[in-house]
Amino acid sequence: MFKFTLDNKRYHTLNYFFRTKFGCKVFKVSLNGNFSCPNIKNGQGCIFCHNGSGNNLASLPLKEQFKIVKEPLDKKWPNAKYIAYFQANTNTYAPLNVLKEKFEEVLTYPNVIGLSIATRSDCLSKSTLDYLENLNKRTFLMVELGLESSHDATLKLINRGHDVKNFESAVKELQKRHIFTVVHIINGLPYETKEMMLDTVKYLNTLNIDAIKIHALYIPKDTLIAKMYQKKPFHILTKEEFIDIVCEELEYLNENIVIMRLTGDPLKEEVIEPLWLLKKFCVLNDIDKEMKKRDIYQGDKTTPQ
Repeated sequence: MFKFTLDNKRYHTLNYFFRTKFGCKVFKVSLNGNFSCPNIKNGQGCIFCHNGSGNNLASLPLKEQFKIVKEPLDKKWPNAKYIAYFQANTNTYAPLNVLKEKFEEVLTYPNVIGLSIATRSDCLSKSTLDYLENLNKRTFLMVELGLESSHDATLKLINRGHDVKNFESAVKELQKRHIFTVVHIINGLPYETKEMMLDTVKYLNTLNIDAIKIHALYIPKDTLIAKMYQKKPFHILTKEEFIDIVCEELEYLNENIVIMRLTGDPLKEEVIEPLWLLKKFCVLNDIDKEMKKRDIYQGDKTTPQ
């Protein structure tokens, strides 16, 4: 069995990481802090953005959101601990006093042992980074950065609003402060080849990131990418293509990088294509089967540093 798993997986699982670090079951509780995003201007933004992600409890106070999300988890795992996950939009896009108010509040909730903050590389000012450094000394902190692709041409096409250089600078600033850094990437972005997607994970290996989330591109309704796709359809990855790419990406990823996600989890009512993505657990099971069939493990193709 792979050394970084408790679930008979062939990659470094999040469950293994949490169990090893905290000695118990740990869950991330998604919260909506009602943050906006600097890239949403006049209805614009990343071409796949439908203005927000995460839970739909944004109108409720954080404490109520937290209670609603964790109640069913408490029933099944009464001794579990929690990481408060600020997921929707850009969670450092606000004045520092607002960030402090929201982040400090959730740390007072029972059994919360840490924070996970989803944000952008261009929304980490020095004062924010210094505050995060302070937070990191008091609790377990994860900062999640959306890169999506290591190719500037793709970032421009998807209207990401920053380039790879800006992302790399942010990663280095987080690492200087010893902050656990998670990176999101998307497979299947318009006109990217398999080789380009593999290049993205090879690039991330050079940055010594701590964890990764891999998503499959899907076309959400009422977005810029939906209009683009309807006007001039581009190739959408099949399930088989996605699984093939993920398996090889895992081979290239350093075995110390925690795999926090291997596919997206969109809502049925918001997806135009691909519909196979709606069967999340089937995709995950098929990745496991393919890795076993190929007899491969995470890090098999990692270049020694």
